[in-house]
Amino acid sequence: MPQINCQLLTGYDKNTKKILAERLTDATCSTIGTNPALITVAISEILPENYMRDRSQKQPSKAPPLAEKIISKYLKAMEERDINLAKSFLNSEILIKCPGGLNFHSLEDFIEWARTRYKSIEKDIEAIDLSFSGTETVVYCHGTLKGEWLDRSSFVNVRFIDKFHLRESKIVKQEIWNDLNVEKNLK
Repeated sequence: MPQINCQLLTGYDKNTKKILAERLTDATCSTIGTNPALITVAISEILPENYMRDRSQKQPSKAPPLAEKIISKYLKAMEERDINLAKSFLNSEILIKCPGGLNFHSLEDFIEWARTRYKSIEKDIEAIDLSFSGTETVVYCHGTLKGEWLDRSSFVNVRFIDKFHLRESKIVKQEIWNDLNVEKNLK
């Protein structure tokens, strides 16, 4: 029955502490194969005046935005063609990998290529899943696509998976898999 004690500087909001406890529970489950009902997580807080590192008192840092929220906002901005907002979620060295081995290093180039394939597209997201490795967060987003081909005919229920790599709350890589080519060939 694992017991995890975590100490934080006072100042993090209730939701941040809840997410931390959930993620500690999930990491413990996946590491030692135990049931989450058997894991106890206790978070205690230390007043900043009672904490020192490197001979200096510290204040709590601000919790970063949640990766799943970043991805949801980015995809929404892309659907609405709010390119400036979408770009605000990207690292300056973005890599967008598309089916067929196509790679893009700018959002503008990716959008120009997409314009040769379809008139509009929307994602119905079924789930967003997260994993963590050091300072990188990997987000899988999957569901179905719907939209309009260039000839104005429509497509629906086309499977997709997007894999995002985030560092410092910015998207550094997006990998795209979907069945659009299969759908187009059936048309």
